Amino acid sequence: MEAPVQATIRSLDPRVTRLSIPQELPEFTPKPPLDEWQTYEVFHQARPGEQPVHVGTVHAPDPEMALVFAKEQYARRGTTYSLWVVRTADIYAFRSEDADIFATVPEKTYREPHDYKVAQKLLRLKRKSHGSSAADAPASS
Repeated sequence: MEAPVQATIRSLDPRVTRLSIPQELPEFTPKPPLDEWQTYEVFHQARPGEQPVHVGTVHAPDPEMALVFAKEQYARRGTTYSLWVVRTADIYAFRSEDADIFATVPEKTYREPHDYKVAQKLLRLKRKSHGSSAADAPASS
């Protein structure tokens, strides 16, 4: 008795036909849980006194390796003062559905910079001081 002939997918694309993909694929088995590395968020500080800035994410088995991967990925070029890594699972934040908790009273125009006329006052003061210093200077003959 002959073995059953396994039919393959026929395609107009010769590359697909060349692969000899069987029409009936074997049953898919998912990966077992918890066999992947954790993700770590990377924060970069370029100079002392500057704020750390989120620059990306790395996958690593532990925090020490996350620092090594972060250094290789995000600190190879440019200046680096410090790198921080934080497990993504440890970051706690508000959900986007809770955005209404940030809503405040809409009448807070006193916080807007256009309500302060400091720039115009400074310009007037500079013009006044430059004008008086030019008048005080002796004329050269």
